[in-house]
Amino acid sequence: MDINKFFDHTLLAADASYEAIQKLCEEAKQYRFMSVCVNPYYVPVAKKLLEGSGVKVCTVIGFPLGQMSPAAKVYEAGDAVKMGADEVDMVLNVPALKRGDLDFVTNEIRAVKEAVGGHVLKVILECCYLTDEEKVKGCLCAKKAGADFVKTSTGFGKSGATAHDVALMRKAVGTTMGVKAAGGIHTYQDVEDMIRAGANRIGCSHSVEIMKEAKKA
Repeated sequence: MDINKFFDHTLLAADASYEAIQKLCEEAKQYRFMSVCVNPYYVPVAKKLLEGSGVKVCTVIGFPLGQMSPAAKVYEAGDAVKMGADEVDMVLNVPALKRGDLDFVTNEIRAVKEAVGGHVLKVILECCYLTDEEKVKGCLCAKKAGADFVKTSTGFGKSGATAHDVALMRKAVGTTMGVKAAGGIHTYQDVEDMIRAGANRIGCSHSVEIMKEAKKA
């Protein structure tokens, strides 16, 4: 399976150095990954390093807890696009979803989508804190609001992506939206399981190791 275009090659560590971001971008160019995913501070750096490569720049908004105000998320998303982000992964407000305030959740996602315009918006549900019913509701909010993808996890929660969650999310959004699996994906088998379940994007910091494993396989 030609999996390189599934990967958002990711480095979101609090202590990520400039040199580490350089390495991330070089690897993304070498393996022709879909994107690199970096914190907003590094968006201009990644944009410059990847110029002309065809690799996109993805960043995270409202990260990792998703509980800042909608206005803060809207500003952060718009600013990220101005700095050169091609794709934005925003964290959904988990407490609002869990208390059943679906209008708040939908309106916040819609406002962020308006801020990024034609750029890709992925909505992170942080599935490890949600029931299956809540996951489906979150997906439907994202779909109603015009988001482009739903995403399983930040990678900073108590657990990451599962094939069960990916399949549930794929069923909820149908074929018109993307599903991104992220968090705890370390092996080629993990990637195969996620793709089989319905993921069409993989957020991963082990992308290079997985590509090498896939080549051997």
